[in-house]
Amino acid sequence: MSNPAVHTSNIQSLPLLARGKVRDNYAVGTDRILMVASDRLSAFDVIMGQPIPGKGEILTQMALFWFARLGHLCPHHLTGEAPESVVQPHEVAQVRGRSMLVKRLKPVMVEAVVRGYLAGSGWKDYQATQAVCGVALPPGLKNAQKLPEPIFTPAAKAAAGMHDENISFDEVVAQVGRPIAERIRELSIAIYSEAADFALTKGLIIADTKFEFGLDEKGDVVLMDEVLTPDSSRYWPVEGYEAAFAAGVNPPSYDKQFVRDWLESVRINGKPWDKTPPAPHMPQDVIEKTAAKYREALQRLTA
Repeated sequence: MSNPAVHTSNIQSLPLLARGKVRDNYAVGTDRILMVASDRLSAFDVIMGQPIPGKGEILTQMALFWFARLGHLCPHHLTGEAPESVVQPHEVAQVRGRSMLVKRLKPVMVEAVVRGYLAGSGWKDYQATQAVCGVALPPGLKNAQKLPEPIFTPAAKAAAGMHDENISFDEVVAQVGRPIAERIRELSIAIYSEAADFALTKGLIIADTKFEFGLDEKGDVVLMDEVLTPDSSRYWPVEGYEAAFAAGVNPPSYDKQFVRDWLESVRINGKPWDKTPPAPHMPQDVIEKTAAKYREALQRLTA
C-alpha cells in the first residue's frame, strides 16, 4: 500500500455527513455517498490516536472483492463510479484506493450478525442460556466450536461509543416488519455460507460476521457499508484451530488483537487503562504487527 496514512480525512469539496469509528462519509448530491475508509483503529470502542498504515486500503479492497464475488446473491450499494471523480485534484490522495462511491439508501438500523462458530458474546450467552439471541442450541457445545448450521443473531445498532446490543429475531420483526426481517435473515445466512465455504479454500475460517442493509427507493433490501472485512468478521487461520479448540480458547484472529492484548497490559500510574478516551500511545511494534495481520488476511484471501 503506497498511499500516505490517513487518520482523519479532510474533503472540503463535499459536505461531511458523519464520521464513524473507521469511515468518513460525504454527501455526493442527494443520491450518493463517498465512503472513505481511514486508517483509524478502535479498540474497546475507543479510537486510537495513531493510524494503522494501509488499513483503510485493505478494508476497501477486501470489501470490493466480496461485493464482486457475492453480487449474484444480493444487490449492493456500489455505483461502479470512480471515487476520485467526485473530489478535487488535490484531494485525490485521500481517496485513492480507500474509498467507495455508493448509492444513498435508507439504513435498516439492525446489525445482521451471522455466527458459524461459538465465540465472543455468543459463547457468553450460550453459557448462560443454552441459546444465542434466543436461538436455542444443542447442549455440550464448547468455545470456538463449529455450529451445526449458521445462525442469525441480530443486534440493535448503538450510538457512537456504545456497544451494540443483541436482540431477538422477534424484536427485528417489530422494528422493520416481518417481510424485511425475513429477507435480511435469509440473505445474511446465504452470503455468510457462500463466503465461509470460499474462505476455507484459502485456509481461512470465518467464525462470524455482521452485515448492514439498507432500502432503496423501491423498498428493496440492499447490502451496504463494508462486507466481510477483518473489522466486521472474525477470521481465524485453519492452522492452529484444532489446537486452540482443544484448549478451549479462541484461535488468533486477523484483526486488532495485538492492540487489544497490548491495551490490556498497559499501566497508567500503576493502574490498568480504564478503556476511556484518550487512548494510550501505541508502540511502533504493535502498529506494525497489526498492519501485518490485516495485510496477511487480504493476501491469503485474494491469492
